[in-house]
Amino acid sequence: MRRRSRMLIALFAVAIGATILSGLVTIYYDVPRQMGQEFRSYGANLMLSSKNADNLSQENLEKAITLIPKNQLVGTSAYRYESLRLNRLPFTTGGVDFEAVQKTRPYWGVNGSYPADDYEVLLGQTVSQTVAVKEGSEIELVGLDVFGNEFKQKFTVSGILQTGGSEEDCIFMKISVLEKLMKDSGIFDVAECSISASGAELEGIAAKIEGGVEEIQPRLVKRVTKSEGTVLKKLQALVWIVTLVVLVLTMVCVATTMMAVVAERRKEIGLKKSLGAKNRSIVKDFLGEGIVLGGLGGVLGIVLGFIFAQAVSLNVFGRSISFQPLLIPLTIVVSVAITALACLLPIKSATDVDPALVLKGE
Repeated sequence: MRRRSRMLIALFAVAIGATILSGLVTIYYDVPRQMGQEFRSYGANLMLSSKNADNLSQENLEKAITLIPKNQLVGTSAYRYESLRLNRLPFTTGGVDFEAVQKTRPYWGVNGSYPADDYEVLLGQTVSQTVAVKEGSEIELVGLDVFGNEFKQKFTVSGILQTGGSEEDCIFMKISVLEKLMKDSGIFDVAECSISASGAELEGIAAKIEGGVEEIQPRLVKRVTKSEGTVLKKLQALVWIVTLVVLVLTMVCVATTMMAVVAERRKEIGLKKSLGAKNRSIVKDFLGEGIVLGGLGGVLGIVLGFIFAQAVSLNVFGRSISFQPLLIPLTIVVSVAITALACLLPIKSATDVDPALVLKGE
């Protein structure tokens, strides 16, 4: 209490170290969830198709989806493609569930709006430019149903689709309407799933689907899963490096402060030893101070660390972070251990004090 300034410096150093430890470890464990949600904006990471030449059936698709953990499934959408004519030109026309596709392909850009009524369609930008059709225009699609009968149906263009990919060459409508026109239902060409999971977890889910539904061939979207895994590993490695550096600096700061305290108290240490105190008593004094500092700094670090992690998460990912209860004992134990290690050299210096020399004033 008589050396409050030095003790506060040591406490401040421990608190900063504990804050960085608590905050970065919280971020470390929450980053996979945050990154998974962030990467879902780049589209689906698991594709489902039929192993045979046949189309994907509704029954098999539902079986496969039940094998995906519900808490990890962001969304799933199935697609059926047919060739229909617009202004006598053939275009690939896809039947989709527009509510579902916004979860698996959030990167779709629509000038206008998604179809709300049955007889509204999305035109890819390339299709729109080819036939000179704009949002709000009326078009007529012509095709053959599964029985070979020709049909004609008028639609209103609700929006123009821009993705920078092959979707711009297609026309999209509600899958229920396409099934009505084709006079059959319950079959798809491909389905895609957006799953919040690591690369290893995705491989496990794919293997589970392949073993559980023989007719379905699951396939990982490598460009998405590989990028996600690479970024995640680098980010987690950076977190550990920064945490280690900060803890080492904390140890140096505490050790320096405690060495100054020992230097100031050499006369007290010498007097105590001359009155019969053993080195064990000196060790208990300084180590006790260190443990108290470590404990208090750890408690402060837990609170400040969560505030720090929350601020980082909100600024970087735009989402709140979840608190990890196990960090409470971990932060306190590490803070106490770091402080105790930092006290070893000052304690060694304190036990080496010669009372005869100190009391002489040397």
